Amino acid sequence: MSFVAGSLAGALVMGGIYHGFSNLVQTRTSQHRADIHMLSERIANASTTIPSAPPASTRITHHPLTSLIQSKWNDEVAGLFGTAWRWEQRAVELGKKVLYGDDS
Repeated sequence: MSFVAGSLAGALVMGGIYHGFSNLVQTRTSQHRADIHMLSERIANASTTIPSAPPASTRITHHPLTSLIQSKWNDEVAGLFGTAWRWEQRAVELGKKVLYGDDS
């Protein structure tokens, strides 16, 4: 008798566990289905205009003093490089004169 009672009790417990998991899976599935439906509705009814920042050309502010300082700085640096290039050319000319003699 105890074998039959134990088997019936085990079957009853397993039936309860199966029913609990089945109900949980069904509930979660219906929740996910509703969430996916809501998200698909939001995507389908979304606005086609995307807010974006204004173009960079309109966001640039021009400062005359800064532009003047940058221009002068660039001129000075260009002058330094020009002077260095001229010195290098003179050094090459002098080296040629020393090594090969004066052709002129």
